[in-house]
Amino acid sequence: MGLGLIGKKLGMSQIFDEHGNVVPVTVIKAGPCYVIQKKTADREGYNAVQIGFDEVIKIQRVNKPEAGHFKKADVTPTQVLREFKVTTEDLEANEVGTVYSVDIFEPGDFVDVTGTSKGKGFAGVVKRHGFKGAPASRGSHEFFRHGGSIGQNMTPGRTMKGKKMPGHMGSKKVTVQNLKIIDVRGDTNLLLVEGAVPGPAKGYVMIRRAVKKA
Repeated sequence: MGLGLIGKKLGMSQIFDEHGNVVPVTVIKAGPCYVIQKKTADREGYNAVQIGFDEVIKIQRVNKPEAGHFKKADVTPTQVLREFKVTTEDLEANEVGTVYSVDIFEPGDFVDVTGTSKGKGFAGVVKRHGFKGAPASRGSHEFFRHGGSIGQNMTPGRTMKGKKMPGHMGSKKVTVQNLKIIDVRGDTNLLLVEGAVPGPAKGYVMIRRAVKKA
């Protein structure tokens, strides 16, 4: 496939390069990933390959529709299913049941990593958007971390969409691009990626080849 893998973020560490410099890395357990289903433009309207990752330990907890889906592919049920859109050539090259691992990447490759950012709960404008806040002197009281006015008078007479206001912060799909792979450890299915990736430890991520480095 060569397009990407599903992985689980294990945490961050650091290694030393050949010059003795400290390199911060994120350790990701990536693979083995199984091709579960092929989706075609004729049947589903687009070309994609569905892959699974992280085998289910207690098979009896898999519901019947999902069990049938995995049985059709003759693959052990997995915790996570994700799709990778592919070209017609890549679709033909991927057969159901094929297994991919970290060996599709090499040290020095660049990848884009997509995950779900950590949820921060309900946050105000100072924390969420970096607002400065109101003056704390000159007679100010009970108005220090507010956002201020949000609308206009007659024109347009409403609050514009996208206005920066308090609300739910984090827990969103985030992609960090152009991260360099420092090391590939095939015996333990580990990828060491330079820098930070979205999400908490034990969170699932998608690792694709960098689109801006092609």
